[in-house]
Parts: sequence; C-alpha cells; structure tokens
Amino acid sequence: MDVNDLLVDAFERVRGATHGAVEGASLDVLTYRPDPDANCIAWLVWHLTRIQDDHIAAVAGTEQLWVADGWTERFGLPFPPDATGYGHTRDEVGAVRVEATLLLEYFDAVHEHTIRYLAGLAPDDLDRIVDEHWDPPVSLGVRLVSVVNDNLEHAGQAAYVRGLAARRGRS
Repeated sequence: MDVNDLLVDAFERVRGATHGAVEGASLDVLTYRPDPDANCIAWLVWHLTRIQDDHIAAVAGTEQLWVADGWTERFGLPFPPDATGYGHTRDEVGAVRVEATLLLEYFDAVHEHTIRYLAGLAPDDLDRIVDEHWDPPVSLGVRLVSVVNDNLEHAGQAAYVRGLAARRGRS
C-alpha cells in the first residue's frame, strides 16, 4: 500500500463515520443536545467539515470550498466566513440548524476535494513543513493525520449523540 492509498483509506473512514451519524436524521435529531452545553450533531459535522476544508485548503494552496462554492450563503449561519467552530459558545453551537442533506452535500464536496489533493501527493511531500507556529513545526504528514484524528473524534461524538437522541425518543 502506498501513502496515497493509506491517506485515502483514512479519509474514507471519516466519510463513513460522518455519513453514519447523519444519514436519515431529522432536524430534531441533528439539533438534539443532551444538555445546554453539549454539541449537537449538526454543529459537530459542520465543524469537522469546516476543519477539513480549512486545513486542506491551507496545505493545498486553494480557497476553502465554504467560501468559493457558496456554502456560506447556503447554510446562512450567523458567523463570519472564516469561522470553523473553534471556541464557539453554547449559543453559537445552537445556531447550527441545518438539514442532513445540506450537511452531507458540503461534507461530500470537501471530501472529494481532499481525495483529489491526496492523489497528487508524493511520499516526500509529507515532510514539507506547513505550519511553523508550533514547536516542533508541523509537517504535511502530521497535519493530515491531525485532520483525520480530529474528524474521527467529532464523527464519533456525533454518532454517540445520535444514539442518545434515539434513547430519548427523538426520530
């Protein structure tokens, strides 16, 4: 297995987990919060997709799809275009009220952009430093693993919240 296949497999796992947490969920389920400070599925999936979009665009030298493809307008969220959800308050989390179809359309667009980017990588590319704000500086390989890790954590959280919603009779 080459590095491209390995990375594609990792991002496909993110896709599977994300779709599993969202497909068929009603707006009631997507916005269910176990307590007022908890994240809902809609926010978790929007956030993980924004992180992937933001980070892949940065390393690929492209514009984020969120802005370039008009997702900002389609979602109509009360956040600046560069918002990714990092540091959001409980009220900001609650403002993410979007249907499953829209969440997955944006996720799938970002996923496809990511897969196209990964296809063009050579093994030596993974050593390229992409962020010098950390000690040690972050290489492309470390950044990609970080995105996969963050995305899978949030997709798992979304799946857990969906299970809690189901146990509370939400459908």
